[in-house]
Amino acid sequence: MCPFVSFVFKSMTLALGIDPGTATTGYGLVRLEPDGELVAVSYGIISTPKEATAPARLVMLYDELCALIEKYKPELAAVEKLFFQRNITTAIAVGQARGVIMLALKQAGIEPFEYTPNEIKQAVAGYGSAEKRQVQEMVRALLQLDSIPKPDDAADALAIAITHLNTNRYG
Repeated sequence: MCPFVSFVFKSMTLALGIDPGTATTGYGLVRLEPDGELVAVSYGIISTPKEATAPARLVMLYDELCALIEKYKPELAAVEKLFFQRNITTAIAVGQARGVIMLALKQAGIEPFEYTPNEIKQAVAGYGSAEKRQVQEMVRALLQLDSIPKPDDAADALAIAITHLNTNRYG
């Protein structure tokens, strides 16, 4: 590895990527090693029961996210931006989830960054209009995983973390 790269990456950095939703929120923690390698630390989903009220679901999301932050202590975090929704009810629910996520991150002392779906696709797959499967395959390859992470929300969250680490790598 070139000496410049070793100099730039002085220590490991852990980033939390979040794919927001009220029913299902994907999360992915990716560590940037000193040699520039990306490593999946943990990923999965936070899910809330359909029968719960909207406020109760938001509290569950907040509590679970706070527990993840406390357990892993990421230095960086990025959230997918709500870019466009045809269903206004879904857009409002996702917007509420994003608000709770941003609050949890800020209260933990982590500045949340935001990326649009096209920015994530561009950063991970090299093409802003890449298909979902292409992005998932690149996540698998970049993190040297045996298979594409499941469920899709978790794979998306890993892509968001990768985007943030790669965007801020030299900054």
